[in-house]
Parts: sequence; structure tokens; C-alpha cells
Amino acid sequence: MKNLLRSFIPQSLNTHPAEWSRAAIGACLGIFVSAVFCRELFGIDITLHLLGPVGASAVLLFAVSTGALAQPWSILGSYLIAALVALVSIKLFGNTIIAASVAVCSSIVLMCIFRCLHPPAAAVAICIVTSKNELSPMGLHVLGPVMLNAVCLLAGALIYNNLTRVRYPKAHVGELPAPQQAPIGNEGFNAEDLEKALEEMGEFVDVSREDLEAILHKTEAHALRRNRSDIDAARIVSRSTESLSLEHSMADAMTLLAKNDSKYLPVLDGEKKVVGIISLVK
Repeated sequence: MKNLLRSFIPQSLNTHPAEWSRAAIGACLGIFVSAVFCRELFGIDITLHLLGPVGASAVLLFAVSTGALAQPWSILGSYLIAALVALVSIKLFGNTIIAASVAVCSSIVLMCIFRCLHPPAAAVAICIVTSKNELSPMGLHVLGPVMLNAVCLLAGALIYNNLTRVRYPKAHVGELPAPQQAPIGNEGFNAEDLEKALEEMGEFVDVSREDLEAILHKTEAHALRRNRSDIDAARIVSRSTESLSLEHSMADAMTLLAKNDSKYLPVLDGEKKVVGIISLVK
């Protein structure tokens, strides 16, 4: 029960307020431009019916633009699939709750097959099914306003994100190099290890494999620095029968390490205070 209650506590976003403002302004501009173009070409009623999914897509494209769900093919492919599936569902079940449910279900499966999962597309399907007097009667012509919104949002994200120094879309890269130094006693991991771990999870993760690998490598590097800086000097001195002075050479240090079969030797100044530690890393 305690873990369940703790799960309701919001986690830190790990982003700065400046990034919040940047994303919010971009979403505002993206929605506005999309709505203006759609209103001029298809009228205000159709524009308002499709505004919900447009707003949801704007959050992804401008606030979490590096995520796998926010890439160009995700929004274009998902909007197209959702619109077509919605029309088929209407043909089979009419403008009913069953049609809306089937449309969302089918859209999710097809988006996964075509690798374009984008949650707001489910709202597109529902909007078409439930708009009995505006969107549904358009038939295949409904692809016009739907894809116009997708293209306008995508164009806005491409321009605004890159102008505000956020690279978009996320480029596919090869295997990232392993960190130059691995933590003591740990061989680190490679891309194949990460791929297997993701397969074992078997869940949707809204981050690209490349980004996740980079995050893990940086975590390893920070852990390495922390472990090396947190060595308890007093504990090492108490266990060491030998020590080095500032006058000793590196050759002296290697000799003493080999002689005492030790991985660490303290370095003392003239007042016998620890000023550093020589460590042997294998």
C-alpha cells in the first residue's frame, strides 16, 4: 500500500523553467497556425472538432520532441491510419460508441505495426466517429483537414524547435561508443545488452534507444567519478602499513603497491596529513 501511495507523488521533470516556457510558446504557435490554416480551408466547425488531438500532439512535438512518439513519421503515419480506420469503423458500426472503441483499438495495433505510435491519433479517430454532422459525412475528404493539421504542426515543430536550439527530428545514429573508463570491477554494457534489456521489459518506452544508451553511459561516468572521490582516506590509511610522500616517484609507488599487494596507498605531506591517494585499477 505504501508503494502504491508513493507512486502518486509526482516525479521531478529534470528540466528548467526556461525549457517549459520554450515548449509552451512553441505549442501555442503550432496550434494557432494549424487552426488558422484549417479554418481558412475547411471552416471553423471542422477546425474546432479536430482541435483536441492537435493540442495533444503539440505537447509531444514541442515539449518532448526527442521522444519516439513525437517524430515526424509518428504524427503523419498515425493521423493517416486513425482517419482511415475511423471511416471503416463508421461503415461497419455507424456513429456509435462501439465504432469509436473499435477505431481506437485498431489504430493502436496498426500504429505499432507501422512504427508510428502517437497517442493523440486515437483522439483523431474518436473525433471523426463522434462528429456525425461535420467530419463523418466527408468520407475520404476528411483526410484533408486531418493531414493539414499534422503537416502544419510538423512544419512548426521543425522550424521552432531548431530555431530555439532543440534538434528536431531526432536523428538515427549508430552504436554509441562506450565510455573511455568503466567503473572499477565492472565491464560496462554495450548496445546488444541494452537491446536485450528492452526486449525483456516488453513495454512501451517513450525514449529512443540511442538516448537511453547515452543516459546510461553518462550515469556510469558519474558513478565512476563519485566512487573515486568518496574513498575513505582514513580507512585506507588505517589499513595500510606503507604510505607515500610527495618526494616519491611513480616507480616507488608501483614498487610499494606490488610489495604490499594493495590497490591503494595514501600520499602524506610533511605533517603526515593525507593529501591524496594512489590507486591501482586493473
